[in-house]
This record gives sequence, C-alpha cells and structure tokens, in this order.
Amino acid sequence: MSYTPIVPAELAFDGNGIPYAPAYGDCYHSASGAFEQARHVFLSGNDLPARWQGRDFVILETGFGLGLNFLSTWQAWQSAPGHRLHYVAIEKHPFRLNDLQQLHARWPELAPVAERLQAQWPLPLPGLHRLDFGDVILTLGFGDVRELLPQLTLAADAVYLDGFAPAKNPEMWSNEVFAALTQRMAPGATLASWSVLDDMMFRLSRHGLRLEKRPGFGTKRYMLAGKIPGTEKSALTGRRTCRIAVIGAGIAGASAAHALAKCGHEVVVFEAGPAPAQGASGNLAGVFRPLPALDDSRLARLLRAGFLLGRRQFSALPEALHVRLGWTGALHIARDAQHEETQRRIVAEHALPDDFCRFVERDEASALAGWPVELGGWWFPQAGWINPPSLCRALLADIEVRYGQRIDNIDNIDADEVVIANGIDAPALVPDLKLPIRVGRGLVSHVPEAATPPFGIVATRLGYVTPAVDGIRCAGATMASGDRDSAPRLDDHVENLYRLEMLLPGFGRGLDPAQLGGRVSFRPMSPDRLPIVGPLSANDHLWIIDGFGARGLVFSAICAELLASQICGEPLPLEADLVTALAPARFAKNVRNCNAGL
Repeated sequence: MSYTPIVPAELAFDGNGIPYAPAYGDCYHSASGAFEQARHVFLSGNDLPARWQGRDFVILETGFGLGLNFLSTWQAWQSAPGHRLHYVAIEKHPFRLNDLQQLHARWPELAPVAERLQAQWPLPLPGLHRLDFGDVILTLGFGDVRELLPQLTLAADAVYLDGFAPAKNPEMWSNEVFAALTQRMAPGATLASWSVLDDMMFRLSRHGLRLEKRPGFGTKRYMLAGKIPGTEKSALTGRRTCRIAVIGAGIAGASAAHALAKCGHEVVVFEAGPAPAQGASGNLAGVFRPLPALDDSRLARLLRAGFLLGRRQFSALPEALHVRLGWTGALHIARDAQHEETQRRIVAEHALPDDFCRFVERDEASALAGWPVELGGWWFPQAGWINPPSLCRALLADIEVRYGQRIDNIDNIDADEVVIANGIDAPALVPDLKLPIRVGRGLVSHVPEAATPPFGIVATRLGYVTPAVDGIRCAGATMASGDRDSAPRLDDHVENLYRLEMLLPGFGRGLDPAQLGGRVSFRPMSPDRLPIVGPLSANDHLWIIDGFGARGLVFSAICAELLASQICGEPLPLEADLVTALAPARFAKNVRNCNAGL
C-alpha cells in the first residue's frame, strides 16, 4: 500500500445548520435528525438490537463521518452486557478532534459515549486504529474505502452502507466496494442503507444480497434492507472461551497474555525465571517511538500502528499498577545532511500531524535537548521511555503466572491453545519448524546521572540515551549477531560512549568506560526485522509471538492484539498485507497460515 496523506474533513454547515462537506457538496445526515436516522435506518434496518442478544457481534460501516451511527449503536449495545461488539468503519476524511467535540455537543444524550470516543480519537494518520472501550471495540480505518476495505479481515454480522450520495461520491458505491463488502459478510448477515437507487440495488443483488425496500426516514419514502444467504450464528455458537498457555513472561508473552485475558480466556503463563522480563525485556529503560520511512515500508507502518495503540493502552493502565514511564518526547537526530533532507521530505510529503512527528532544525533540536546537537531531526512529542519490567508486571497483574517453570516439551502442557513467546529459546521448542530466530547480543551501558549534565528527553541518532531512572541513564546499544556471551565487555562500553558522543557531542566527556555498569541481553531477531506472529500449526493449536528484536516495546501491543484477534476469530487490527508479512508461514513451507476461523 502506498502512503496517501489523510486530509481531515472541513467543518462546515449548510443553510439549515446541518453539517456539510464542501468537497462533496452533501450533508452528513438527514435534516430530520441524525440520531433518529441512525436508529431507524441502520439499527432497525439490520433488525438490531434483537439480533445481537446473547452473542458477540461484528458491524462493518462505510463512511464513519461524525460517528453518530457508531455512538447510537454503542448506546444501544449497553443493554447487552457480557459480550463484545466489534465495530469496524472506514473514513477517508476524519474530523479533527476539536471539530468532532463541537459537533457532538449538539447531541447531549450521546455525551457519555461521545466523550469516551473523543478521549481516544486517533491522529489523522493512514491505516487501522484500534480503540478499546471494554465490551465495545472500534477499529477505524483512515483512508480510501477502495484500498482499505479489501485489507480488512473480518466476518461482519451487519453492514451499515453509508456515505455521501452516489452521485456525489460514486467510488463509495462502486462494484469493487460492493464485492469487497459482501466477501466480508458472515452467512446470514444483513445490510442497511438509506439509498434505494435502482442501479445500486441491481448491482448489490448481483453480489448475492436479497434486497427489500422498507419505509424510509424523514423525507425519504424508502430505505434499503438486505441479507446474504446462509444461517447466521446464534447465541450458542458465539465466541469460544478456552484455556490458553503462554510460554514466556517478557514483553511479548505479557502483552499476549493481557490481550487474551481481555477476550475472556483463562490464561496461564509459564516463565523460566523468578520474575517477568528476565531476558531481553529486562532493561531499566527502553525507547518508545515510531520510525517513519519515505516509502512507508511495512516496518514503518507496523511501528506506527504499534506506537499509536501502545501509547493508548499503556497510558490507560491504572496508576495502582505502577508502570514506570515518561512521555518526555523523543528527538531523532539526522545522521547527516542527506538524511536531514530525507526527514524533511517525509514530514512534508506525508503531511504528518505535529502531534505525531515534526521536523525541527538544529537550533530548535538543541533547545529541546537542552544540549547542542549537530543537525536537526524528527521530534516525536508523544514518545518517551518505558521501564519494561514494570510494564510486564502490570500486564500480568490479574493473570496466573508460574515462575521458575521452564517448558522443554509443549506436549506436556494442559491447555486448549499454546502461545510460544520465549524469545531466543523458541526454536528449541519446535525444532521441526526451523524458526529463523537468531540471537542478537546487546549491551546497554548504565551512565550515572550525577556524572552527566541535566537531560530530560529521549534522544536517538546512531544510538540512544534516556532520562535517568533511579539515578541511571541508559545509553546504547551494541548489537552482535549470534553471540551468546553474557559477560559485559569493555569494548561494548567504548562503543556506546562513541554513540553517545555522536548523539550529544561532549555530553559524556569524562566518563570512564571501565567504570560503567551495564546489562547484556539477547534479542530474538528475525531475518527481515519484522516480528513473527500468528499460527504455527492450526491443527495443533500452536501459536507464536516472537522476533521483536530491539523494538519490543513498540511492537508489543499491536502484535498481541493481532494474535488475540486471530485466536478469538475476531476482526484483525492490521491490514491483511501486514498480517501476511508477520505470519510465520513466510519462513517455512510446512508452517500453515490460517485465520483461525475467520
């Protein structure tokens, strides 16, 4: 998928005060009432809420707009406790947060749910954005429906066919969109729309929908209701809860266990060490920031998705769990003048929101760092540092963890599903699959805060340095492939101090590498630098989340959400091409990829 910048919606109103889109010459809702239109056309048109009683449910919407269809549905869903609603919607021109707040104020009856939506409203960046409200999960796709819809992996129980009028926005009502919609409808799924154009109905019917006209809303005489052939799920055939074993309590295992427990599964974690985060996840502080690319590579897209989801999820963890982190902002200084120009181009051509990333010239970069730097770079104001052990403990707070239990044979585990998340030890558990996880030895140097000038942000260039945690700054890090020597080396500290000098000239002057402490860890590396997430064997109920390398903190939330969604048979939080790019099947012909019932 090529990068197409998101152009936010323009806030405007017609002569009657109805929200209006100048680019399309059309209104966002009926003059007879938006809330009422949502309930009559989309809820009642899909025979809701009667059809979702006693079961989980999936709704797919084209054209999120103001979000009134979603908010009305969420409000109605509150009478169905104990189940999960997945609402997936695509919007090419999302509103800015302040505009959305102004619009929602018109419907005070929706305030309890509208304010929760606003609190998690995503930045205008392309791709899928997952918002978790507990029993309601909203997956928002920002981009062109023709590009995003084929990238969705789901089985919708109901479709809200919405959008501006076919004459104003014909792409939304095209045959390719109708084909992609019907391919993503579960057997017996329904569809509703306010449009009853003969041509549209004819084309929809050719994709297998049985259609009927029903009384319309407001000034419209009719509305459309449709159904795909087949027998829909009943309350007795809904989500299956089971016992799931997770091997490993590092950031991959802890994140996976947390995501699976949220789905209602009984989760038990087996950890060889005496506490969580004993391996690669055990550093004092880790960098948490995305990394854009001019071609918006798969790695850049995954890091963006992981950063945005992780930022929301980690910030929402209760204070009582004592996660140690700091959203200090992160400065990524250019390597050289050519890289500096590339950074400028990416920000400009991708139209990145300032709240996500902006380019700062050298003087401003120096001011942000509080220390002179050689070049400008990217400033990520929402980025920062995280103490991984405290995050792992928080994610595992309500989950059974069996410490001191090394698993050498997965056949001895009593569980319905098994998730391998034990880093560099994973290949030994499934030797026949020949997982290409290699060891990346890294040393992080511990720099005493008292021996360095004041410094309160994360900074990166060819290395990184963090604010002080317990009086220690983390600086690093080295990387040696295939090296399993756990002893710190003087050469490692020398290399890290060289990286620090490149990053902040003179900042570490006077530091003696021979006097520095540090920590060696072994990162699980994949050949293409992407994580390995998904089914190892569908028949054996065996899964993996591994290969995080040096970016475990940023990968963790989105990869765990993907794995849990696959196991649960729920809509996936990533585009299909990214799911395929992460699948273990990309390495081994004898590892079968499946969508776990989707």
